[in-house]
Amino acid sequence: MPRDLEPEVLRLELIELGDAFRAYQQRTEPDLTVLATLHDRKARAFDLWADASGDDSLRHEARRAEKAAQTTLEMHANRTGQPLGDGPVVERLLTRSQAASARTVLDYVAAHSPHPEAEVRLAVLMLTLRSARAGIGNVTGQDLTGWLQGDAEQVVERLVASDWLRLPGTVAELMASRPEDPVAITVPALLPEQSRPFAFGKTTRARISGWAQKVVGDRKIRKKKATAAGRLLALYTAAHTRPDGRLGHADDDGLRLDQLAVFCALPPEQIAEQAGLLIAAGWLAEADTAGDRLRGQLAERALPLGGLL
Repeated sequence: MPRDLEPEVLRLELIELGDAFRAYQQRTEPDLTVLATLHDRKARAFDLWADASGDDSLRHEARRAEKAAQTTLEMHANRTGQPLGDGPVVERLLTRSQAASARTVLDYVAAHSPHPEAEVRLAVLMLTLRSARAGIGNVTGQDLTGWLQGDAEQVVERLVASDWLRLPGTVAELMASRPEDPVAITVPALLPEQSRPFAFGKTTRARISGWAQKVVGDRKIRKKKATAAGRLLALYTAAHTRPDGRLGHADDDGLRLDQLAVFCALPPEQIAEQAGLLIAAGWLAEADTAGDRLRGQLAERALPLGGLL
């Protein structure tokens, strides 16, 4: 793994994975559910590494890790007689406290995005997470096109024009930057001399940024060509789950459509269409927008990214 691999959160995840696999090898007794979880994490991390480096061999390793995770779960089911669907306790990327911090960032972005469009809001969210602690963060053109596809350059130009974002050079230079030479962007509203909207530390920032990257970069959501609004909906649903994957607090019975619409920059009546796309991508297991709420549940594969309420 390159020492200067960017984004930082990916490098940290790969380091943690290496440590976790070594720790597993030192166990006196095997635990196939733990091993399957490690293989699944490896698959997701190698997909992101492939995105960052353009190395197709890493994508091949990601597919091998996916197969290893499935095979390991099948071995566990055969040994215990336990159906796969009733398998291991979910190992979540975010702690409950980190999930609460993630929701703070989502609320902040909804209130402070300089333009209401979904593409701008998605960029503001991801750039805020890169620069949340000191107002400065490293970004590459590949990051931006991964988040926004063909809209990336226009969105960055709008953010610069509104002075929400400052660059050391031109937008074109940022778009051309590669992982080995990221650009240090500045978000003036998050500089230390401003009032601090976030109280979390370096580890939590990196963990939340990595969580958001994994949701936005989800392979199956990408295959369904989700819009920026659809990716925002995936983020919001992931951030607001109960331990069983149901959306929203039990007392609230789902997520309010008006709040979802504001965050996703969509009319409330279009939430159902985007939720249907997430069902097709295997992100949501079910969804219902009857009344004034989105009721539903994360699919099993998305549960590790669920942020507990």
